[in-house]
Formats: sequence, structure tokens, C-alpha cells
Amino acid sequence: MSSSIPRSAAVAAVVSAALAAGLLAGSASASAEGGAGVRIHDIQGTTRVSPLVGQQVTGVTGIVTGVRAYGSRGFWIQDPTPDANPATSEGLFVFTSSVPTVAVGDAVSVNGTVTEYVPGGPASGNQSLTQLSKPVVTVLSQGNPVPAPVTISSWSVPGAYAPAGDPAAGGSINGLPLRPRKYALDYYESLEGTNVRIGSSRVVGATDPYSELWVTVKPWENANRRGGTVYGSYEDQNTGRLQVQSLVPIAQQPFPKANVGDVLSGVTEGPLDFNQYGGYTLTARTLGTVVDRGLERETTDRQHRNELAVATYNVENLDPTDPQEKFDALAKAVVENLASPDIVALEEIQDDNGAKNDGTVGAGQTVKKFTDAIVAAGGPAYEWRSVDPENNKDGGEPGGNIRQVFLFNPARVSFTDRPGGDATTATGVTGRKGHAALTVSPGRIDPANAAWADSRKPLAGEFVFRGRTVFVIANHFGSKGGDESIVSHHQPPNRSSEAKRLLQAQAVNGFVKQLLAVEKQADVLVVGDINDFEFSGTTKALTDGGALYPAVKSLPRGERYSYVYQGNSQVLDQILTSPGIRHFAYDSVHINAEFADQDSDHDPQVLRFRP
Repeated sequence: MSSSIPRSAAVAAVVSAALAAGLLAGSASASAEGGAGVRIHDIQGTTRVSPLVGQQVTGVTGIVTGVRAYGSRGFWIQDPTPDANPATSEGLFVFTSSVPTVAVGDAVSVNGTVTEYVPGGPASGNQSLTQLSKPVVTVLSQGNPVPAPVTISSWSVPGAYAPAGDPAAGGSINGLPLRPRKYALDYYESLEGTNVRIGSSRVVGATDPYSELWVTVKPWENANRRGGTVYGSYEDQNTGRLQVQSLVPIAQQPFPKANVGDVLSGVTEGPLDFNQYGGYTLTARTLGTVVDRGLERETTDRQHRNELAVATYNVENLDPTDPQEKFDALAKAVVENLASPDIVALEEIQDDNGAKNDGTVGAGQTVKKFTDAIVAAGGPAYEWRSVDPENNKDGGEPGGNIRQVFLFNPARVSFTDRPGGDATTATGVTGRKGHAALTVSPGRIDPANAAWADSRKPLAGEFVFRGRTVFVIANHFGSKGGDESIVSHHQPPNRSSEAKRLLQAQAVNGFVKQLLAVEKQADVLVVGDINDFEFSGTTKALTDGGALYPAVKSLPRGERYSYVYQGNSQVLDQILTSPGIRHFAYDSVHINAEFADQDSDHDPQVLRFRP
């Protein structure tokens, strides 16, 4: 499952009067009195919150620049005679709730209430969208020219992302005066509702199931060789990214399918919106053409005879009710793209009836269907080990009971079985003549620790390759659900989910240190969907005291990613090595995250070394 915040097709209602009052705290005072004669730039004001929020206005005039007949139904208007202030937008969304009866080019006069709508609700931390609600619309004339678009380009978007939030307002930027020449978020906010255009732009986020894609107007910004833009720190958010949707219903014009590295060629033009699932979005009245740049799926090198290959792969809620085609595609990837690793740690293996919530926790049918598909694809006859979770105690899709599973090739590696491991029994570390061992294998690490409440418990296994013991710890840390996005009105955004992952990382780090205390040169691999970046506090906690090294850092910066979210190529999946593993080859195998057609939303990781 993706680590991004879950989506819904539903659109939230206008914010309450209480919220509106809260947003007004610290904002600029009204630049114009509500009522007749108010212009769009008076409503928009010079901050993120309208100085007229909550007021009735009449006779607001403009030209219709876009009509949305689905989702959040309404239309955009723009004043063709702007003021001289670059901080005040000349465009505005009119929320009708029903299918609008106006057309692009209509000159209209609108009476309505100025509201601030927060996509996703106040708890999301999202910025608000200034709009007119409960409108009464009068069409004054038709067929007027649409105001000329503002071109968003590499030179127009500032390099700095956002101002620091006001400490007196809880870190919010809502009340700060917009500085569109200094900050990218201020620049985009100053164009909220305005007719904008982009020229030919590289795709940095593939077309998703919701008919949207991401481009960048800054082709050099943290670019990698495959066409993406890499998210390498909390301070480098990639200001040139912009989401693109179409105002034309899919039934009339299918949305183009694009992969990362393709080009959205020609002119894309329409109003600039703000939504829950990506922030500032060009809602295209005119959509460019996708030019296929031929991105191909990667294949890793096969391990040598005396190399152990260990992989981690999040297979996205795999269960027997999934179509055989998904099993076959994932199996083919293991065999061909991952070159049949000796050990594969799988995340998101669901129980034998998937999301049916009836108490089933076993996953034997799920794993058998997958391993059979691997054999059919020409791969090895993998054996497997896992520990069934308690019902509905490990998070994820209700009833699905996702867990980690070890696959291993018995022709190359053996598994050391030590019985006694179950959902609630912790494995420990024992020593024998200076050699570390697990008390139970497979076993879960500290399952009673509060860090793992409603989350996947780490699965530890003891393997032997060419006479050498190798410990593998498979993880699936807590998701980023509940975190504020980088377009939050709090700057920096609140990342509340990090607290749990920090505790989880500390628990795993502590267990690794126990192994190393018994056997200093023990070969230990911590693998899985860590759900956090290589520069995060989570990763720092995992590596505390030099117990582990994040192998992804051995790659060039442009190769450090396993997931693409909102046009940012970023690290979520990792393999970390103990100090005894001095030489290794690491590969983030890009086969999913950059593509519109995906077998999973994560890219698998492979590490090869000689124990």
C-alpha cells in the first residue's frame, strides 16, 4: 500500500464559520468593505486568507476561464483589468455544487459569500482555497476572449519554497503577506484561480488512476538520468513541480498515459486550482500532447556463485483474490528484473481471503500462489517462512492482516528453524562461543512494544549461506498517514507519523546492537519498507552508534529513490547493513514507481555481498 495519505473521490464542504474565524487570526485586515463594487483582487487580498471571508459580496464581475462539471463543481472567473499588485490574484473559483450553466468566455456578475475551503478538512493542515459559495450568477455577455494566461516557467518560479511559519500563529503562513518573487508557494498562491499556462514540460510523476500527472517547469532541478526529480532533503522540495488535471470529462477525451521522463508537449492552459491531493494544480482547459521518451524497466545484475543476493519488495496488498495477472507480473519481476535473489523479504502479503474481515490470519494460500507463479516464470522453487499476526493488530487494510514473509532459494541458502515464534512471542539473542543466534527463528522483535501497536512487527530470520550465518530483519514501519503535505499552511509541515517510526527504529537498532554485542562481525541486514527517507530521523535512529549503514547512500544521489509521490522521486524502501558487511553492490531496481502501469507502487531493492 502506498505511504501517501489515502484518497477519496468525495469533496469536503465549505469550512465552518469557526474555522474561517481561526484562519483570519493574524491575517491582514479587509482591503475593501463587503458589498457592491468588490473586485476579485479585493477578495483574494495579499495573504492566503481573504480579508472578506464570511462576507456577502455582490456584483463581482469577471470572464469565465474554466468550468468543472465533476468533483468540486463550479467555475473560475478572472478580472480582465488587473491591479498593479503582484500579490493579489485576479482569478477566483465559484463553487456551485451542481453542474454550472455558464460557459468559458461568458462575462458574469456574481453575488455570493466569500469562504475559505480547506481541501481535506482543517486537520489536514492544507492551505485553504478562497472561493465564492452559494452564488447567484448573472450572464452579462457571451463569447468574450479569455484573459491572457500567465506563463509559469523556470524563471518565474522562485528557488525558495516557502517562508517560515509565524511562531505566533502556531507556525502558520496563512497570515503572512505574500512574497511571490521570493517563495514558490507564495508565487503559486498569488495565481490562485488565475488562467495560467506551461510550455513543453517533462513528466516527473506518471499518470495515476485519478487521471492526473506531474510535470516540472524546471528541467534541471534535482533531475536524474531517468527523467525524475529527486527529493533529497526536507529543505529541497523541488519548486518546479506542478500537478496537471483536465477539465474535459474522460468520456469526451481520455486523459493521456505518461511515464516519468515523457514530455507533456505544447501548451497546457487553464485555471490554477488548489486541491487535497497535491496542492496547486493546473486544471487544463487545453492539454498538451504526451511524447513517449521510452522509459524502460530496469534489470539488476545476477549474483555470482559466492555472492548472496537479498531483496526487499512491497507487493502492495497481495492476496489470492487478486487476478492471476498480478501474481504473474510480480513473479516475472522477481525472476527477470531481480534475477531471482537468494532471499526475498516481501511486505504486504495479505491473509488467505484478503480484506474479508472474518478472523482469517494464515497466508499459506497467498504465498503458494506467488511461489507457484515464480516457478512458472522460470524461477527457483522458493521456500518461505513467516509469523502470522494477531487478527487486525498490525494495521493496513482491515481484514487483510498484512505481514512480512521471507522467501529463500533452498538450492542456495538454508533457513535455521528454531521453533517457538508466534505473534506475541519475542525472539531474542543468544551467544555460543562468540557466535550470535536467535532464540526463535523466524521470530518477531519485541512485539509487545507499544511502538508496534497497530503496525507490522519486524520479522527476524537466521539463514546460512556457504557456511556463514546471515541475519535478516524484515520490516514494514508505520505509514506517513496523518502527516501534513509539503504544501501545508504550517511551514515546516507537521510530520506527526515520524514519532512512531522513531520508536520503531530505536527498537530495531537496539536488537541489532544485541546481535553485535555477541558477535561483533555478525552479518546483519535490516530490510523493508521503512516508509521514510534516507535523511530522516528514522534512518538516523536505525543507524545510531554505527550499528547499521543505509546502503542506498552508496548510490549516486540521482539513484536514491524507490517511490514517486507528487512528482518527487524519494526513498521509502531500504536495506541497511551491519559493520561486518564491508563490500556490497546495491541496486534500487526501477520497475514500478515511475510508470503509469504498475504491479506495485514501490520499486524493489537488491543487495549482493559475500558473507
